[in-house]
Amino acid sequence: MPLSHTLTGAIYLTQIFASAFLAILFLQSGIDKIIAHRGNLEWLKGHFAKSQLAAAVPVLLAAITILEVAAGALSAIGCIILIVSRETTLAFYGSVISVVALIALFFGQRMAKDYAGAAVLVPYFLLALAAIYLLAR
Repeated sequence: MPLSHTLTGAIYLTQIFASAFLAILFLQSGIDKIIAHRGNLEWLKGHFAKSQLAAAVPVLLAAITILEVAAGALSAIGCIILIVSRETTLAFYGSVISVVALIALFFGQRMAKDYAGAAVLVPYFLLALAAIYLLAR
């Protein structure tokens, strides 16, 4: 079915664009955490120094890195599959993992009392929630 100027066509484009956005967001962030691991770890140790999470920063960094890379990879592969075959399953799960990653990041920002940093995550969270809804069968 060719792309048309219809609600179905608009939903299809929105699915593609949301998946692509989440893929870029999380692959860049996750890969950066791998490539610049030492710098990220040192910055996060300082960021969480006065919070209850201070002792767990290395483990939490590993966990969030895994979540971000998984969210980005599933969203990227899902976006490609969506374009090729209109199948939404992998993109859907990429969005679900994205929401989990964003909740973890939000929790961390709130625990560090970085309320401005937590607020910045809200639009990403809303986009990921909308993607889940749009990619559901």
